Amino acid sequence: MKAMIVRACGSLENLKVETMQDPVASDNGVVIDIKTCSVNFADSLMVEGTYQVKPPLPFSPGVEVAGVISEIGVNVSGWKVGDRVQALTNWGGFAEKVAVPTDALCALPENMSYVDAAAFVVAYGTSHVALDYRARLQKGEWLVVNGAGGGVGLTAVEIGKMMGARVIATAGSEEKLAIAREKGAEFSINYKTEKVRDKIKEYTGGKGANVVYDPVGGEVFRQSFRAMAPEGRMLVIGFASGDIPQVPANHLLVKNIELIGFYWGAYKDFKPEILQDSTKQLFDWYEKGKISPHISATFPLEKTVDAIRALRNRTSSGKVVVTMT
Repeated sequence: MKAMIVRACGSLENLKVETMQDPVASDNGVVIDIKTCSVNFADSLMVEGTYQVKPPLPFSPGVEVAGVISEIGVNVSGWKVGDRVQALTNWGGFAEKVAVPTDALCALPENMSYVDAAAFVVAYGTSHVALDYRARLQKGEWLVVNGAGGGVGLTAVEIGKMMGARVIATAGSEEKLAIAREKGAEFSINYKTEKVRDKIKEYTGGKGANVVYDPVGGEVFRQSFRAMAPEGRMLVIGFASGDIPQVPANHLLVKNIELIGFYWGAYKDFKPEILQDSTKQLFDWYEKGKISPHISATFPLEKTVDAIRALRNRTSSGKVVVTMT
């Protein structure tokens, strides 16, 4: 099989196409012929060697794939060759094949394309579990979504709107903000040309944000944090800007603000039922046409480095997907 392989962590230039031996299904696992693999910020960090998960070298990044089962292990039941599936792989997704345990699999709805499937679970799951389970977002509350033009940001806008919140989207371009408004944002803020704190206060009539969903960090985090309502909840999703902000504890105290860290992948280990219930709900919404991922661009396997750069440099909106055929 062909795969994008890292033999030494560092620059994205270290990621190169190689021909590798095909994987073999474990007794309790399957092999997937991969059709698509979505790009996540974790992929860039893995190549650099700075991600919390450090695969043994050599490896292929790529954590979220969709395809067809081509081989099953001797102890596997409930799955068969030819089943259309989505899988979370930890790594190994930027390749033509991958071996995974069966607990990593989700069956695809009949109406879901492979491109949508690869772009679906992590982005929507992050926003759904963060907003519903962690932040307890309520109907009528003000929700600010930072980085609303990105893959997870757009899903937060969409799900927040579905949950009955009044959504304010922030992003760095008018093009991205237009997409966020199409997904349900009531108001939008260009954080490159407008004061985020002032605009949040203006749009909320001085009340401030009840929930802030922040995958960006940096100055937009600091500005939106200063525009929170009493008993507001600040969701720390990530740091796409590369700037990890520090929060004055006295500000939390004065307004009774909750600062909530959220890493979706952690629930696979200590509360997998949370992710299982969320994924079931999300697939149901997809089948009913209530949610649909925004795909910014697709790249062939050989152009995986370009795909990762498009996400890392924040030139894309929505999700970026690598296709194998």
